[in-house]
Amino acid sequence: MNYQAVIGLEVHVQLKTDTKIFCGCSTKFGAAPNSQTCPVCLGMPGVLPVLNKKVVEFAIRAGLATNCRIASRSVFARKNYFYPDLPKGYQISQYELPICQNGHLDIEVDGQVKRIGITRIHMEEDAGKLVHADVPGLGSGSGVDLNRACTPLLEIVSEPDIRSADEAVAYLRKLHQIVVYLGICDGNMEEGSFRCDANVSVMPVGSTTFGTRTETKNVNSFRFVKQAIEHEIERQIELIEEGGKVVQETRLFDPNTGETRSMRGKEEAHDYRYFPDPDLVPLVISNDWVEDTRLSLPELPDARRSRYRSELGLSDYDAEVLTATREMAEYFEACLAAGAPAKGAANWVMGEVTRALNEAGTGIAECPVTPVRLTALLQLIEKGTISGKIAKTVFDEMWQSDKTPEAIVEEKGLVQVSDTGEIEKIIDEIMAANMGQVEEFRGGKEKVFGFFVGQVMRASKGKANPAVVNDLLMKKLKG
Repeated sequence: MNYQAVIGLEVHVQLKTDTKIFCGCSTKFGAAPNSQTCPVCLGMPGVLPVLNKKVVEFAIRAGLATNCRIASRSVFARKNYFYPDLPKGYQISQYELPICQNGHLDIEVDGQVKRIGITRIHMEEDAGKLVHADVPGLGSGSGVDLNRACTPLLEIVSEPDIRSADEAVAYLRKLHQIVVYLGICDGNMEEGSFRCDANVSVMPVGSTTFGTRTETKNVNSFRFVKQAIEHEIERQIELIEEGGKVVQETRLFDPNTGETRSMRGKEEAHDYRYFPDPDLVPLVISNDWVEDTRLSLPELPDARRSRYRSELGLSDYDAEVLTATREMAEYFEACLAAGAPAKGAANWVMGEVTRALNEAGTGIAECPVTPVRLTALLQLIEKGTISGKIAKTVFDEMWQSDKTPEAIVEEKGLVQVSDTGEIEKIIDEIMAANMGQVEEFRGGKEKVFGFFVGQVMRASKGKANPAVVNDLLMKKLKG
């Protein structure tokens, strides 16, 4: 029997606020254990939470960017369960009345566009973190670090519209790109800023009845999500075909084996005994607030890619690469604003700039070659002052110094030679020294032409104008 996977994803997005969702403690990552806590996030008796307005603003931004309806009235609820890193014995979340509902994202896999529904986006607080005995200095016990408790999260819940691991990864990549573009999340998956719970079930092809699902918790890389989903699909199919039954449960993914393993039975919503939090009044959001937020959104990747193709004439590939991050797109557009040609700027940003950034291990926001100076370099190429090859040498010098491209060209005597008389003299000397290759060319072996171009460029130390060299060489070789 053939089976079809049914996948829904619950993505936890840690918001890039300076303080926590219900108190003024810092959210900075990496501080000493339990150094960023207060009576509110420690769940002490008698304390009252106070909602961070920035969290609400970020939730509205996320909802608008994912085509959701923003609720005019939403309610915080208590999700009751016991775990050592949950000091209150409940988590403040949202349940029946979340802030965002009924959205979607369009993804593309193997050239096919598919719409993935988004059931809801809700705000909630994170729990703390258990630190186990494998940490140096902890001995054989476990510890609890509550710095992360009360850190603001958005939980983005998809519809079960995903049918393969590749579709899941495409959806996650797009969602990750959007929340980073919006400036609401740093996207650091290693630090847990963007993590995913994957709900997976299988059903016979043609069936409309979903199978029993499992939930694989807290997967924090695209590669691991793909591996976890593929393994879970294979495991469930094998189990069913052997006469067994899939159990609804929570599972963990082991990146060392590429397999999932059982963690605990999966709870249902009623197990959490949700009820409205009596310490937090309902949240009312005005239409004006929503519209002001909509106007403040940056141009998102899909819209930017479309504009680059239609207005700038760039290829699908170029548009995809240049919009990969908001910083790269803004750098590219700053080049255009300074007067750079679109295709030339695209080639250099994707080529030399990206190469140098990768070698330096830095992001484009820290690029020492400003868009204005890169544009000045491209204009030197356009004017014929320097060749593309020489420009790469100038770029490397610009990267290491604070000099303009014009100053570097002048200091190092790198001006391109376009004087036909000087170039003709070089060509004549090279032809005279290589008459055998001249005869080969005239006998029909046109590949030899590249040999002569290389010789002329070498003799001119790369300064000869390639267009002039090609034109004069062809005329002289043809006799």
